[in-house]
Amino acid sequence: MFRSKRNVRGSTLCQEERGVTYLLVMLAVVLMGISASVAAKQWKAVVQREREAELLARGIEIQAALATYSAQQKKGRVGFSGEIYPLTLEELTKQPKPALRKAYKDPITGEDWEYVRDPTGRIQGVRSKSKAEPFKQRDFPPVLRHLEGLTSYYLWVFQYPNPSIPQTPTSQPTTPAQPTTPGQPIPPPPGILGFPPPPGPGSHGPPFPFGTTGNPTSPPPQIPSSSGGSPIP
Repeated sequence: MFRSKRNVRGSTLCQEERGVTYLLVMLAVVLMGISASVAAKQWKAVVQREREAELLARGIEIQAALATYSAQQKKGRVGFSGEIYPLTLEELTKQPKPALRKAYKDPITGEDWEYVRDPTGRIQGVRSKSKAEPFKQRDFPPVLRHLEGLTSYYLWVFQYPNPSIPQTPTSQPTTPAQPTTPGQPIPPPPGILGFPPPPGPGSHGPPFPFGTTGNPTSPPPQIPSSSGGSPIP
């Protein structure tokens, strides 16, 4: 009888110990799951930050390549205004003067970019197809100031002309130059180098005629008449 009671108590203790062990195992599994979830989120954030940094670097490189390509295409064209863009990114990598080292993919999605095209269908810029929210939204470099405050990778447009760099218009002369005939001397202004000044308020008329002394008190010279009469005053 005593043995049976001891066996019952022993079996009860074993069941209790098994229950406690089961609870501890379940708690450990839950803790491991939480840790794995946190680690996965942290790893995902690390990967996204790396891709985001690569997106900014590739975007800056493509912007500069578009500017270089346009300048190369316009070289030697007289009177041409506007920009010239490529039909594909591969055109930027062609020899002999490649503007881009490689036709990069979108670092966020790993696929092709979404192209921003001009009215003729040529590539003016690129953007990511991802609508995810970027980590970086402030303190961009000067060439990417137009990305300040944007909350989606899709809104990050890398294009040329660059919105972060204001375009300064070419200054024009305010007054046109006066046309001159080759070999013709330019007359000096009135009153200089013996040229009489024009009459103005308070003047006494034109200068004295040729042959006078310029003194109002002196009589004019006498001119003899041809008929032998009296001289004409």
